[in-house]
Amino acid sequence: MRSLLWALAMGAATTAAADGFARLEGHGGPVMGLDVGHEGQVASASFDNAIGLWRDGAPEWFDGHRAAVNAVAFVPGGLASGGDDTDLRLWRAGEATRHPGHTAKIMDIAVAPDGATLATASWDRRIGLWPLDGGAPRFLEGHAVGVNAVAFSPDGRLLWSAGGDGTLREWDVATGAQTRMIKSHGFGLNEMVADPAGVWLAYGAIDGGTRVVDAATGAERADLTAGRRPILAMATDPAGRHLAVGDGEGYIMVVDTADWSIAHDFRATRAGPVWALAFSPDGGTLYAGGLESAIHAWPLHALDTAPPMDDADQSFLRPPGEMENGERQFARKCSICHTLTPGSARRAGPTLHGVFGRPAGRVPDYNYSPTLAGSDIVWDEDSIDALFDLGPDHFIPGSKMPMQRIVAPQDRADLIAYLRRTTRPQE
Repeated sequence: MRSLLWALAMGAATTAAADGFARLEGHGGPVMGLDVGHEGQVASASFDNAIGLWRDGAPEWFDGHRAAVNAVAFVPGGLASGGDDTDLRLWRAGEATRHPGHTAKIMDIAVAPDGATLATASWDRRIGLWPLDGGAPRFLEGHAVGVNAVAFSPDGRLLWSAGGDGTLREWDVATGAQTRMIKSHGFGLNEMVADPAGVWLAYGAIDGGTRVVDAATGAERADLTAGRRPILAMATDPAGRHLAVGDGEGYIMVVDTADWSIAHDFRATRAGPVWALAFSPDGGTLYAGGLESAIHAWPLHALDTAPPMDDADQSFLRPPGEMENGERQFARKCSICHTLTPGSARRAGPTLHGVFGRPAGRVPDYNYSPTLAGSDIVWDEDSIDALFDLGPDHFIPGSKMPMQRIVAPQDRADLIAYLRRTTRPQE
């Protein structure tokens, strides 16, 4: 049945209607990465540790990553994904294969034009080159800090990379040698996309710098910096007619590449960043993901009247001033990963409903790490206080919970009081 669902999803278009706005709902956390297949299928990567494959607005889920998924890409016959668990995973006919090799999170995936090789960008300062026929990977080294983005040239002979060291580099795919340092920006580069024709490269930086350079010479072709920081998402349509840029302040800018004029510039969120962008195959629809758990699809011609992405019901999107301290601590530290109501809702962590007195690792609809599944911890005031006092990496080392602490004792006490009140099962 799963392979049948896969075949149906891979063979049919799944996009928003071209004449209207749409939301693709179902993820349990922020959307970190997007890709659109040649026939319009939408693939999404999320903080909820899952990949979604969308057909007619309905998802098929692919679970297996042990932490947030940052990147997803269509490959011949399936999908590739990478995330905070450092693994590259290939999904074909509904089955996943794990490909270890990186030692830090994977931030981006690029597919060679012939579909035979994948490139991965990782915070271990390396670029991975993975033959899709199952051959051993090669790793390219040269960036001083983490690599955030990769792209192949149209003929597949060159690979371009952008990193946190502020550099844009070129590599020979056959030899693995760095051929050029194209640009040194001075601030870390978060994003980079290549013109489908290989004429230009666009990059976005931590300081908000948004620039386009000639792929052959490195000469600057356009400065699109809008004064908003940091740049967190970039995409170009398959024909290279438009470049979309998303930033940490929630804006999306769409640029006409014919003359590098700004065609649209609008606030896409009321709160939070834009983390993912992708175009439909015809370039007429723009997909976006961010702090909210839904994917938004907007017709390009109607972007200036686009409804915002935010769902005001999500507590982490509410203004902190509207909350008591305990709720504020929950919103900051817990709400992206956990619900307070029955059911884990595909979040990155289990529901906290009824958490007091519950042994760790016992929520039936959540896939725990072995550390918590075999733990003898019982959640109460003392254990929750110790969790945030010491941090998960010390209190429950090996769990999926991200490293974080609440240092002030009163903040921990207020959070515990809030959880005691809001997670109590109704009698």
